Amino acid sequence: MANIPDDLRYTADHEWARKTADAGVLEVGITDYAQGELGDVVFVNLPKVGDRLAAHQPFGTIEAVKAVSDLYAPLAGTVVAINGALDADPAAVNKSPYTDGWMIRLRLDDASQYDSLLSAAAYRTQIGA
Repeated sequence: MANIPDDLRYTADHEWARKTADAGVLEVGITDYAQGELGDVVFVNLPKVGDRLAAHQPFGTIEAVKAVSDLYAPLAGTVVAINGALDADPAAVNKSPYTDGWMIRLRLDDASQYDSLLSAAAYRTQIGA
């Protein structure tokens, strides 16, 4: 069964979002469910710091042995950091999707939109967990 932490928010596209200590900035990655469906991750293509993203806009791709999938921004904002460690160890997404496998940090255009993302319970319902 997929690990779905209660303290995160989720998207229908299988991304998770977590508030950081920096007000208005979210850390974003893919869910444990998503990495399990993809299989062994071999490459992650991420945006550049400073890129502006619209909600649900693809911000990169994730390549696994089975498939290549788009990554989607949970909300609108500006990329303020990327996880460069994924260049050397893309499998961190498989090993620890909620910690070492984070992908981007996004400064939100409207921080109040965070609450519009799916709760853990709603995401569990969506994936049938």
